[in-house]
Amino acid sequence: MTRSTPPLAALEALPLPKIDRLDLVTVRLPFVAPFGTSVHVWTDKEAMLLRLESGGVAAWSECVSDPDPFYFYETNGTARHILVEFLLPLLEPGLPLGELAARFGRVRGHGMAKATVENGLLVLIALQKGLPLHELLGFPAKEIMSGLSIGLKDSVADLLAAVERAEARGYHRIKMKIKKGQDVEWVRAVRERFPELRLMVDANGDYALSDAARLKRLDDFDLMMIEQPLSYSDIYEHSLLQKELKTPLCLDESIHAAADAAAAIALGACRIINIKQGRVGGLMESIRIAGYCADRGVDVWSGGMDETGIGRAVNIHLQTAPGFTLPGDTSETSVYFDEDIAEPPVVLGPAGFIRIPEGPGLGVRVVPERILRRALRWERLR
Repeated sequence: MTRSTPPLAALEALPLPKIDRLDLVTVRLPFVAPFGTSVHVWTDKEAMLLRLESGGVAAWSECVSDPDPFYFYETNGTARHILVEFLLPLLEPGLPLGELAARFGRVRGHGMAKATVENGLLVLIALQKGLPLHELLGFPAKEIMSGLSIGLKDSVADLLAAVERAEARGYHRIKMKIKKGQDVEWVRAVRERFPELRLMVDANGDYALSDAARLKRLDDFDLMMIEQPLSYSDIYEHSLLQKELKTPLCLDESIHAAADAAAAIALGACRIINIKQGRVGGLMESIRIAGYCADRGVDVWSGGMDETGIGRAVNIHLQTAPGFTLPGDTSETSVYFDEDIAEPPVVLGPAGFIRIPEGPGLGVRVVPERILRRALRWERLR
């Protein structure tokens, strides 16, 4: 079910470097505009960052948790507790990365905290070897498809204006958030204005199986998919709903590991899977899930968590892995931030594609002055 491909076997064999210094830094970046979903509205990004230093080489990784538990049970506070008390003490020079993952397995859940450590170590090793992260992962460079997620708006007019701006920029697909009472007519308005648009909707678990008749009305709009309409914790009821719809369902928050993807596919709960590398525990499990889905003809895409340039770059490198067949939540930096903490910003190139940042590691430079200006907390752990 979770067979290890040759790239994964090579990654699992990588020895951990000796870590000379560890820091946890929390920064807050204001959004260009509030981002609303069916569960909450956020006006800024409070990101917890991990800085690892070894032999004078420093790498950064980003925890995708929020300061609040409105999207997910992991928060910056719980992630810090798990990192400091349980995960970081397990780092041992020379330990194979696969063995570290096995040790992490003793900690139930907390994929966001685990991903923060694993991704940071992979970036650090890539920097030490002078390799781009995607090359360390075992995948050649390619242009990355772009996709934009548009949060809930106050009016249909505001929504149409946002979609129009996105289409003008050349995004390969556009996702709009929906919730009960803000769904069918809003989607209809977008589809009537943009009949050829590659459009999908995301409910963030706002519906129940009893809403199947209403969700079935979305079949009229030629959508790419309906993302996570039912409960975060559900796979079975999604399988019942998928039988009622011609539009493919996509599972997002229900997928925490390769075993969940296998169960969802076996039950027919979805035809597409959104892999958020930060939620499933990091890059290696993401590659494992993508390979499993590819072997079974299930499309996969990379979900975003409104990351800073650090997490955004990780997602870009990940999408070089086989199996990522659909445009992900991979958008320009300017959609979210006037000023990011990393350079260069993500911009769309010709035909809407995104180039992988050049250089070793992530290919982006963390700007110290911006980190200091935006820092809420800085904690030296080692």
